[in-house]
Amino acid sequence: MKAFRFVRCELDAATGVARLVYAFDDGPELVETITIPGAPFALDAARAAAVQRALQLLHLITGVSYYKAAVPGEIRIESYTIDAETAALLESVYLHGLGEFAYRNGLNLHGRIRFPHGADADAAAPALGLREHALVAIGGGKDSLVSIEALRALGIDQTVTWIGGSQLIKACAERTGLPTLNLGRALAPQLFDYNREGAWNGHIPVTAVNSAILVLAALLHGVDQVVFSNERSASYGSLIEGTGEVNHQWSKGWAFESAFGDYVEKHVAADLHYYSLLRPLSELAVARQFTRTDRYDAHFSSCNRNFHILGERPANRWCGVCPKCHFVFLALAPFMPKPRLVGIFGRNLLDDPAQTGGYDALLEFQDHKPFECVGEGKESRAAMAALAARPEWREDELVKRFAREILPQLDATELAIAPLLVIDEEHRIPAKLWDRLRAHLAA
Repeated sequence: MKAFRFVRCELDAATGVARLVYAFDDGPELVETITIPGAPFALDAARAAAVQRALQLLHLITGVSYYKAAVPGEIRIESYTIDAETAALLESVYLHGLGEFAYRNGLNLHGRIRFPHGADADAAAPALGLREHALVAIGGGKDSLVSIEALRALGIDQTVTWIGGSQLIKACAERTGLPTLNLGRALAPQLFDYNREGAWNGHIPVTAVNSAILVLAALLHGVDQVVFSNERSASYGSLIEGTGEVNHQWSKGWAFESAFGDYVEKHVAADLHYYSLLRPLSELAVARQFTRTDRYDAHFSSCNRNFHILGERPANRWCGVCPKCHFVFLALAPFMPKPRLVGIFGRNLLDDPAQTGGYDALLEFQDHKPFECVGEGKESRAAMAALAARPEWREDELVKRFAREILPQLDATELAIAPLLVIDEEHRIPAKLWDRLRAHLAA
C-alpha cells in the first residue's frame, strides 16, 4: 500500500454520530463511528465552527489506528487542509505514539511520517463562553477515581465519562454517584480483517484518541474542561539497550498533554481546558491518595486484561500476573493495611515466587521496565525497600528475596519514598483550581 487517505469526516448534530472515513490507495472506505449521547445538539455559529475543528482533529488523530496497518510512505488529506502547526502535532503523535509498535515490529518511522499542510491559520480560536463543568475520563482504575474524588472535594461540577462498553468501567462510574456519559466508538470492521491477514499491528497512543473524542464531546455539551488522570511517572519510558527510551504510555506523558492542550486552546476553543489532574504526582503519590477512601475497593481494577478489544479476560477483576497487577499491588502496599490490600486482589502477589520475573522487570533488575502503564523503576525499588523494613511484609517470598539479593546492590540514599511524594509544579491545571487542589493533595 502506497498511500493512507483521510477521506472525509462528518457529524450529524441531530444524532450525535460522527463518521470518520479513511482508505488505503483505491481500497474500500474504512468508516469509524463515534457516538456522543445527548443529541440533538443546538449549536450557534461559533460553537459549530469549533466543533468542526475538533472533528477534524479527531479524524486526524484517530487515523493512527488504521495508518499503522501498512505504514505507507504517503499521507493524503482530501476534504480539508491543515496548517504546519497541526501537521507538526500529528507527526509527533504518530511517531512517538507508535514508538512501542515500531520497536516490536522492527520498523523505523523517523522521517517517514509527513502530513501535507498549507498556509498557517489566520487567527487563534475564540472563546465560546463554555460553562464551568468537567468531563472527567474514567478508566476503571485507581487514578481516575482519585481525580473524581479530588474534584468532588473541591466542589467542581463533573460528569464521569468513558468510551466503549466495559461493564467494569460502568460499575465504577455508577459507584461515584455522579452524572455519567458513555461515549461510543466503533472501529471500521475491515481493520480486524487486515490484522487477521497479517497487517502490521500493535500498540497505539489510545489516550491521544480518547482525548480528541472527549474534546469533541465537551464542545457538543458546552462545557469548559476535559480532565484526565495521568501522573508524572507516565512521562518516563522503558530504557532498552541499543534502542534508547521507548514509552508505552507516551500519550499519557507531559509532552503530549502540553502540546495537545495548548493546541486545543489555540486552534479549537480558547476556553476549553484540557489537563491531567494528577500530573503533579508520582504513581506512588497517586496510590497514597487512593487509600484515603475504601469506597471503590470492591469495584475498581487497573488490570488492563479487562479492557482488551479481543482475547481472553480475567475471571476476576485482577488477573494477578500482568505488570499492571504487579505494580498496583506494590504501589499500594506501603500505604494500605495488608489485609485490605490482599482482600482487594484476592491473594498476596508478593508471596508468590512465580511472580519473580514480573517484579524484577518493575525493579529494572536484569530487565527493562515493562511496556505497560506502570511507575518508574525507582518507585518500585523504593516501595519494595519500604516493605523490606516492615514486619508484616518482610517474610513474604519476593520481599525476602529483594532484601537478600537486590537491596545490597542498590544505593540506599535513592530508596526513600518521601522524595517521590513531593507535589510537582509542572502541569496544566487551571490557576483558579490549583491552590485548592494542592492543599487537598497535601492534606
